[in-house]
Formats: sequence, structure tokens, C-alpha cells
Amino acid sequence: MRPFHHAIAIAGLVLASDTAMAEIRLTPNQIMTWPTRSFDGETRYAIVDKDGTQVIEAQSRGQASARYLEREIDLDETPYLHWCWQVDSTYQGLDETTKAGDDYPARVYVARKTGLLPWQVQSVNYVWSSTQDAGSTWTNAFTDRAELMALQGGPSKVGEWVAEVRNVRDDFATLFGDAVTAVDGVALMSDGDNSGNDATAWFAQLGFSSSNTPPPCP
Repeated sequence: MRPFHHAIAIAGLVLASDTAMAEIRLTPNQIMTWPTRSFDGETRYAIVDKDGTQVIEAQSRGQASARYLEREIDLDETPYLHWCWQVDSTYQGLDETTKAGDDYPARVYVARKTGLLPWQVQSVNYVWSSTQDAGSTWTNAFTDRAELMALQGGPSKVGEWVAEVRNVRDDFATLFGDAVTAVDGVALMSDGDNSGNDATAWFAQLGFSSSNTPPPCP
């Protein structure tokens, strides 16, 4: 799966700040207005009520498309990306380091432009891995401009809400060796196009913050 290369800027970002904390909240209603980048077919995105909360549901039936927002995010002000996610299954028997196995029931990723051309983009992909151990990192099989990091691995937490917090600035430094002060976009997706797998994922509490406190999950 190739990372997204370009997008259009849209309104709808909520920025709340005070002397203690800066926060960018990306609500389900806002996410449903984001453009779609299709790689192979269309993952179905919808707002659903789950566990008493409105969340984004992503259903991939051997398809791959992302919801994405192009917007500059100041990592000096809000370096922490946070969200909650849940999946109904993982994919068995994949080698996720290959093109044929580059599928994930859920992923959230951030990108930064490194030049004027569409392919001059670096991205960090946070994935719910099917076969890699949590904490593993590897280079995308399609491009060395995308690095992947497994935050969850295997079926142990399938069916559970899991809260995530990542210091995006630190992750770009670790994975690319670059000092990054801003990113230019964020996306979420569920995909199964390379292997023909099906999965459903749910996302909530997506946003950026100056605090590393995990978000409350549904």
C-alpha cells in the first residue's frame, strides 16, 4: 500500500488551547468530510454508535482507501498524536514486510512534505499488525519514504478498545533520522487489497495534543 502523496486542505479542525494544554480534536463528523484517497476500491467509512459513543467505522472487504486531512500541524506545540482504536479481526499468515502482505485491519498515519513534487513525502504509519510483534518497525515494501510501526500485534486485543499516544516528532527522528517540527497531513484507514482480506476497524478520539495523557476510550 503506497502512502498518500497529496491532499487538499479543508476546514473543520478544532483547536483548543489554554495556558496548560493545546489540543487539536478531529471528530467523527469532521473526519467524514475529509477527502478519500482510493488505492484499490473503497473502504466503507461511516459514523456509528458503539459502546455509547459516536465513532468512525471502517469496513474493508478486500479494498483500500484512506480518509485524509492535509493540514500543517505544529509539532512544537502539539507533538502527541492520540486516538482509540478497535478491530474485529487480524489477517493470518501475512508477511507484512512484502508487497503482497502490506495490509492492516487498522492504521493511522502522518505525513510531511519534503519537496514540491507529489512523491516527495515521508510518512510514519502506526499499524495494528497481524503478524509483527508490537514495537516492531520496518520500511514499507513499496517505498522507502514510508516507515511502519506496529503498536498492536496479533489477536490478543481483538475486540477491545485500545488507547494510543505517540510523540510524532520523536518517531520521525527515530525512523528517518530527521528533526521534524511540523507534519502536513494525517489519515486513517483499514485495508485488505493486497491479500484480499476483510476487516472492520473503529476509531475514536483522534487528535493532537501537547499532553501525553492517553485519551478516554468508549
